Amino acid sequence: MATYDTLGAAYARTRQPDPRIAAQIHAALGNVTDVINVGAGTGSYEPPRTALAVEPSQVMIAQRPPGSAPAVRAVAEHLPLRDNAAEAAMALLTVHHWADLAAGMAELRRVARRRIVILTWDQQVFRERFWLVRDYLPEAAALDDTRATPADQLVDLLGGARQEPVMVPHDCVDGFGAAYWRRPEAYLDPRVRAGISMLAQTGEDAIAPGLARLADDLATGRWHTHHAELLTLDTIDVGYRLLVTDLPTTNAFNPSAAP
Repeated sequence: MATYDTLGAAYARTRQPDPRIAAQIHAALGNVTDVINVGAGTGSYEPPRTALAVEPSQVMIAQRPPGSAPAVRAVAEHLPLRDNAAEAAMALLTVHHWADLAAGMAELRRVARRRIVILTWDQQVFRERFWLVRDYLPEAAALDDTRATPADQLVDLLGGARQEPVMVPHDCVDGFGAAYWRRPEAYLDPRVRAGISMLAQTGEDAIAPGLARLADDLATGRWHTHHAELLTLDTIDVGYRLLVTDLPTTNAFNPSAAP
């Protein structure tokens, strides 16, 4: 499967932080003094108090803007940090790429003293509510079926967390999977698809028939007729979730006690 050393070459072009989603993430982090961003990519949604970004792809690191937090090339399962290194750790739309989810979650718990914030999605809700994968590109949904982890399982690995729905605005700036739910023509643009891992990793040959059906439905107006109600909405819930875990501040990390 392709990695972000190939997929991420132009990632920063379509994946800019959306200010409304950023506000929700930063509110979840609260007043922590320092943050480790794991699976940091190009640095989207990093608060100014980010102490270190951890990212395995040098291609992604190279696209981080000037003035970003220092970045180190490493994986979530083996963070090059001491125990209790920062008040908070965050991992945004990245856990589905980790080779060993349990190990990565244990590492987040090891390096964070106070809070962990994870942005992920509920695959079942995504499949049912997002028209692109439900009606046109089930092949892309099938890829995510193999790597998406149910939110409840992530909560168990974290040792508990509260879940917040992340609503996707109709004019979302960050071009992740469902960002263009009210702008369907965007999915016909290969530059947009290149920034969406479920499409880029599924491959153009596999999704070409579904995209052809979408193009035809847009040209004939069938899509707009069928989704007339969507066009009246400003935001939508298609399963994106923010998981927030508060850690015991009085206890140092104990590997034997990690879930």
